Amino acid sequence: MRELVYTGFISLDGVLDSPGGGPGEEHRSRGWVFKDIEFLPEAFSLKGEELEETSALMFGRRSYEAFAPIWRDSDDHADYRELPKYVVSAALPDDALVPGWGPTTVLRSTDEVVELKKGEGGAIFIHGSAELARRLSDAGLIDRYHLLCFPLLLGAGKSLFSTADKAKQVLRLRDSAAYPNGVVKLLYDVVR
Repeated sequence: MRELVYTGFISLDGVLDSPGGGPGEEHRSRGWVFKDIEFLPEAFSLKGEELEETSALMFGRRSYEAFAPIWRDSDDHADYRELPKYVVSAALPDDALVPGWGPTTVLRSTDEVVELKKGEGGAIFIHGSAELARRLSDAGLIDRYHLLCFPLLLGAGKSLFSTADKAKQVLRLRDSAAYPNGVVKLLYDVVR
C-alpha cells in the first residue's frame, strides 16, 4: 500500500495559510515563512530529503492552480517536473491541467484516493492543500506528517487539522530537529 505524506509549513497555532506569499495567497500575513524568520538553509533541508522518497505529488484544486504554473518553470522545483501528479477535485475540468508539468491525473473523490493508495508505488506527498489535508486526515488516509513549525502565531487562517469531533488519533515521532531561527522540524507517523 502506498503512503500518503502531508508536508508543509505551519505556524505554532496550526495555521498553514499563505506561507510563501505567492499569487492566490490571501492571508493578511502572507509570506510569513520568509518575512519574519531568519532564513537558514539547514531548516529547509527536509525538502531535499523528501524528494528522495517522493514517487508522486498530490494537490487539492486551489493549490494545484497556484503551484502548477509556477513550479513547472521553476529551477527550484525542477525535480518535480516529471513526477506523476494527482489533483483531487470534483470541479477541475481535465482541460484545465497545466501542460508540460509531467503526467497529471484528476481524482474526483476520496474513494479514488483510497484506490490510489491500494496500488503499487512509493510515497505520495501532499503539498499545500489545506482543505484536502483536513478531508484526508478525517478519513484516516494520511500516514505521515512532515511539518516545519515556525515560531509565529498567525491567528485566523486555514488550519491543517479540522475541528470535526472524531476519535483520538495517536502520532509517533519519527524525527525532529530544532534550528537556531526557532523553526522546528516534526516528522510523525500516524499510528494505526
